[in-house]
Amino acid sequence: MRTIPKCMSTQHPDNVYSPFFAENVVINGEEEIKEAYYVFSHLGCDEQMWDYEGKEVDNFVVKKLLNQYPSFFRDKRLGKDVFITLRVPNPTVEKGEAKVLLETLDSIPRSFDAARMFYGDDIPPIFEVILPMTTSHRCLDRIYLYYRDFVVGKQHKPFKPGDVTICEWIGEFKPETINVIPLFEDMPRLLEAHTITREFIRDKKLEYQRVFLARSDPAMNYGLISAVLLNKIALMELERLSQDAGIPIYPIVGVGSPPFRGNLRPQTVDRVIQEYPSAYTLTVQSSFKYDHAPEEVREAVRMLRERQIMPAQEVDRGRCLEIINKYVVAYQEQLQTMVPAINTVAKYVPQRRRRKLHVGLFGYARGVGGVTLPRAIGFTAAMYSLGFPPEILGLDALTEDDIQFLQQVYVNFKRDLRDAVRFLNPDTPWLTPALRRQLERLGVAGNYHEEHRTLTDHILKSLQSHNVEQMEDCILRAAYVRRFLG
Repeated sequence: MRTIPKCMSTQHPDNVYSPFFAENVVINGEEEIKEAYYVFSHLGCDEQMWDYEGKEVDNFVVKKLLNQYPSFFRDKRLGKDVFITLRVPNPTVEKGEAKVLLETLDSIPRSFDAARMFYGDDIPPIFEVILPMTTSHRCLDRIYLYYRDFVVGKQHKPFKPGDVTICEWIGEFKPETINVIPLFEDMPRLLEAHTITREFIRDKKLEYQRVFLARSDPAMNYGLISAVLLNKIALMELERLSQDAGIPIYPIVGVGSPPFRGNLRPQTVDRVIQEYPSAYTLTVQSSFKYDHAPEEVREAVRMLRERQIMPAQEVDRGRCLEIINKYVVAYQEQLQTMVPAINTVAKYVPQRRRRKLHVGLFGYARGVGGVTLPRAIGFTAAMYSLGFPPEILGLDALTEDDIQFLQQVYVNFKRDLRDAVRFLNPDTPWLTPALRRQLERLGVAGNYHEEHRTLTDHILKSLQSHNVEQMEDCILRAAYVRRFLG
């Protein structure tokens, strides 16, 4: 049985500070090779997501890591001790990137050959891929079967009758199969994550199955409360599936640094472990890695890797959905009033990696009045820059009974809100009397960060006067105060 990683480093660009190995503020492909080595060797992460979705990526990551850092990778075996896991485009949704998937799958046997030459054995360095925006088991089956039947399966075909096979011509293709990890990102699929996963594993002899639950996009699309409750429902149902199916299910929860996106920072590891006790793997994104002292990060990674996995939290699915259904209406209605300002400010949020527009719920403009918004990190950064943390949107829809229920289910409910509200500008024009009263009722109002408030005042004035010359500087300075971009 292989080791399942507990701490997945990702390339999500939510960092303010640039890492020491980056020549510019925007990390490029060669620097991502250095980053993979750094997170393994210096921070202690046991997995690096290699993200093909929405950006250009180095296809020779395994060969370059082994050639450039041979001493480390002889001691820490790639594919056994530390892991590269590919996130690939979803052809069902991202038509323009569809063939990138095929190129990526074709690169897996080549990476196997590079590792075989280095190690002299047949342990594959890459054998798992993550499929974003998974909508059905068929999406997963297509990748699993394409790799097995067309990438590997073609090796047994001769060029013509009586001629050599492809395998005899250029060598065998390994590994013979790959694991496909569904990434569930929207409400319907998070609620049916267990059903889709059940269908996928039903006709396969698998030792285990990993399942990735998004935390940022659900928050952006449905609000903070919905994102937390949807993840908890999915974790509970996946644990039941594991018991029913008789194979281990290892959930991954994709948390970021702002409370809106998970509130995982080196200082909050204990809290996030408590919030998602059955999440086998948690993600550490760029802000976690680069916006804090390296010794703090190393200790936090150690805690993540050494933590004990506990049973999933039992939640009342019906009551959760009752709260979500009314809360999301208020969240999206209030968000509509801010869309022009968010889109304007987001243009000045500095980039940390070059990524294309993510196609999600708002990207498709479904059910939200034709609204298009930036990706989750740019969205969150813009909201904070406007002095209005997105965590508070829709809170006024919650009754006292709802709040009491949430305090039992959402373990860090008030602590997360306090962390966010610290960066609220009480003079921001979108803070309604109803929201202000709810924050006071919850006991999370006040204690505003004065420097951040001053900076957001400048941003708001720039927005009103259409004088945006200093906006990017103020956005960046406010992010330095928060110690995350978005």
